[in-house]
Amino acid sequence: MMRISPLASEKSALPQIAVVVIGEAEDAGFNASGLAGAREAARAGTAQLSIIDGLAYDTAEILENLDRIMPDFDGLVFIGGQGDRVMPVLALDWPEKPFAIVQGHAHGQNLASYDVAQEHSAYLAGCLAALMTRTGTVGHLSGHRVRPGMKGRAAFVQGVRETDPSVTVLTAFCGSQDDNAITRRWADAEIRAGADIIFTMLNGARQGAIDACRAAGCRQIGNALDWTALAPDVFVASALARIDLGVERAITDVAAGRLPQQPVLLGLPEDDYVALALGADVPQAVAGRVAAAAEGIRKGQIIVRETYEGAEFEPESETGQC
Repeated sequence: MMRISPLASEKSALPQIAVVVIGEAEDAGFNASGLAGAREAARAGTAQLSIIDGLAYDTAEILENLDRIMPDFDGLVFIGGQGDRVMPVLALDWPEKPFAIVQGHAHGQNLASYDVAQEHSAYLAGCLAALMTRTGTVGHLSGHRVRPGMKGRAAFVQGVRETDPSVTVLTAFCGSQDDNAITRRWADAEIRAGADIIFTMLNGARQGAIDACRAAGCRQIGNALDWTALAPDVFVASALARIDLGVERAITDVAAGRLPQQPVLLGLPEDDYVALALGADVPQAVAGRVAAAAEGIRKGQIIVRETYEGAEFEPESETGQC
């Protein structure tokens, strides 16, 4: 059920901006990173902000709920690639109000998009996985087939293959970002198929994959936040993405009514919007290879792909061990 949670601000005359996420705002992942950016914007006095969460990934339901609340807001920032399907319609419904998507690509006269290049850190995750695997098989697991997740998958596979073409990659979208039972089953299946390192792009459902890796003695590469600090026994690395900085920029532009007319990419060439945090047990030589790849992306020597056309993994039902 949709929830509206105002963020406190001392300046009541500021523009009223809604900040929307799918699922739970406090998800210890992607949404939480976006929420941190909204809180920073509120502390800076950029706008009067309200967090909208609890929405399921259903386009018609999202549109109905957001159309209903728009009379109460001066603008809206949608966090997540799901916004590419929703926000163009909402922007047309309310042409006098500014809108933005963070991790989106759709744009228009009153709709801006900002894309923190998670694919850059996903490429680095692929390099690391190829260098650290003991079985010669690594996995990728995400939830919804939205543009940022699809780009992240493509980049991860590219990073693996350009580092060691002999490594097998199992890649899957399980259909849920928030159901831990589903992600546990899919992670178990990838482990049973031989994966000893799994790159996960998940929100509230990450715990299911953590439990699968911990039970089997496998490792995981997280995303968005630094999971190596939160669960160092499981995470060999984490593909950091400063979604918070993208959200801050989007809120600033929406509050001012000054929207860029082309999608804004925020990646390694622009600044340290992404990185790969490494666990303490990553060998120095491996860390050096990853750092060299990051510099290659920053200088334009490595072009990270956005599409993947290979096979996809389908789970079975048993639990395996690494």
